[in-house]
Amino acid sequence: MSEILEAIYDGRRVGRLTYSDDRLAFAYADEWRGDPDAFPLSLAMPLVRREYSDEVVRPFIAGLLPDDAEVLRRWGQKFQVSPRNPFRLLAHVGEECAGAIQFVSHDRASQWLGDSPPQGIDWLDDGELIERIEELIQDRSVARRLGDEGHFSLAGAQAKTALYLDPKGGRWGIPKGATPTTHILKPNRGEFAAFEINEHFCLRLAERLGLRAANSWTEMIGKTPVLIIVRYDRARIDGRLVRIHQEDACQALSRSPENKYQNEGGPSAQEIFALIREHSSQPLEDEGRFLDTLIFNYLIAGTDAHAKNYSLLIAGRGQVRLAPCYDLISILPYVRELKKVKLAMKIGGDYLLWKIGKDHWEKAAAEWNLDPGRVFDRIIGMASAMPEAVRETGAMMTYPEKSEREWLGKLTGAILERSVNSLRQIKTAK
Repeated sequence: MSEILEAIYDGRRVGRLTYSDDRLAFAYADEWRGDPDAFPLSLAMPLVRREYSDEVVRPFIAGLLPDDAEVLRRWGQKFQVSPRNPFRLLAHVGEECAGAIQFVSHDRASQWLGDSPPQGIDWLDDGELIERIEELIQDRSVARRLGDEGHFSLAGAQAKTALYLDPKGGRWGIPKGATPTTHILKPNRGEFAAFEINEHFCLRLAERLGLRAANSWTEMIGKTPVLIIVRYDRARIDGRLVRIHQEDACQALSRSPENKYQNEGGPSAQEIFALIREHSSQPLEDEGRFLDTLIFNYLIAGTDAHAKNYSLLIAGRGQVRLAPCYDLISILPYVRELKKVKLAMKIGGDYLLWKIGKDHWEKAAAEWNLDPGRVFDRIIGMASAMPEAVRETGAMMTYPEKSEREWLGKLTGAILERSVNSLRQIKTAK
């Protein structure tokens, strides 16, 4: 007998996810397929077909869960299901995922359909918020407690939770039912020094250089430094908070999140360029944005820019756009030299950052069907603009602790040196 989860968007049934004999399947609702404003669950599952089987469905569903084996193991213990069964895990955490779809158990789905689905927010006082952040520091799988109504799942390997921020009163709360979360909170667990400063700086630096990047800030919650990111897949439209659908490149290309890195069988930059050209509503603009993000990660030594860190926003009537940048972080402050530093995707046939020069970018341009002159213009333009952008971005950030200011100085100095060296390497190559 099949187990069922209903896929729901804004009070409407999108389709049905089923699990039987260790295989997943998804079938769109006929009413959804017939709506001109409908959008697909995944670009790998277009609405022209009603049903899709395990080979396509499983990578998408697995991609909604954390790509952290330890978190999945702990969730499996907590919910008494196999940590390798994405359906049964999603049955417990699928009410709030990346993108617009909520996955609700079949027996509860009727409450969620129509104009009055269950909604609400359990507000947290300062002490409760601090307590939850401290729990997350101790165990990155406890982003929600068992008694919480608002269960959620976020992909990725870092410790994080998602909450609702009251836009008027500044209170944090746990949404439940159809109420979305608005922000992602990522506490520094001490694994990487000042990672919250690093990621916040890199996001704001990218924006300063003209890239679209998720909004962010840092603050202390209790004694813990926390990076707070505004969810770009949530928006207020006419005063109403709505979900916006998205998926990452692994999901769109039906690749398991376990294979997010290219050297582990994950998507290459070439495949993502092809994905953009096939599906984007503005392919020329979005391929330029993707190219700029590849260049940016090359210049800052952003070594974690794998396929799950590139996403596409999906709306009705065939509207698809490259999502803003997220999870941007530089490895430069954590390494003494670049000899062993590898990018997540090949550029011109190589992962090793120190090796990648003009010849590699020329080869990459050919592989990506881009004009080499255009590619070099963008590299030189961004590298040339980097020093001023680094200084301006750094000047905007104020930290009370001397150690934080010193760490920010270390980060900005390393990126400045890297950009100057990269520019020289490109310009002087024969």
